[in-house]
Amino acid sequence: MNPPRSVTLAFTGASGMPYGMRLLQSLLEAGVEVNLLVSAAAQIVAKQELDLSLPSRPHELEALLGERYAARTGQLRVFGREEWFAPVASGSNPADAMVVCPCTMGTLAAIAQGLSDNLIERAADVCIKEQRKLILVPRETPYSAIHLENMLKLARLGVVILPPNPGFYHHPQTIDDLVDFVVARILDQLHIPHQLMARWGQA
Repeated sequence: MNPPRSVTLAFTGASGMPYGMRLLQSLLEAGVEVNLLVSAAAQIVAKQELDLSLPSRPHELEALLGERYAARTGQLRVFGREEWFAPVASGSNPADAMVVCPCTMGTLAAIAQGLSDNLIERAADVCIKEQRKLILVPRETPYSAIHLENMLKLARLGVVILPPNPGFYHHPQTIDDLVDFVVARILDQLHIPHQLMARWGQA
């Protein structure tokens, strides 16, 4: 399959912001157009985990991250949480794929129930109804029966449930190595080539 030309990437308030930021960087470096959606709780997590202050105003966040990752003009677009005229809010103009990374259990539950109370949930709902690739990266442990039932419901609809569980067979030496393992699995699901780590059976 061909890699997507456009991906909607959502950051929510679960722990695991390093995964999301590394994924954003990798998508932009691969030349993918990214629609970025950020929850209010994700801003808190970014500050706590990365000491990174993410502006609330979409155009300011777009400028900050675009400069940080050397995005070309128009490659990165940031939309507000209730920006209902954003392209990702409609099935007439969806992205080729969507990733929620990290994904809270609240967001996962809302997507499973089709609530669409904000742009992140609506964009995911659009992906499901238009049969586009949707990948959720839930960062929680342990899982309750409610969590598992919601994930099973989504998996049966074709949603990829990809918990950030890094392997250790590649002998990681740093936290970045662990992050790259998970991001590599996400990129594989999107069919986006990368060099984040050696593949099984390769030196």
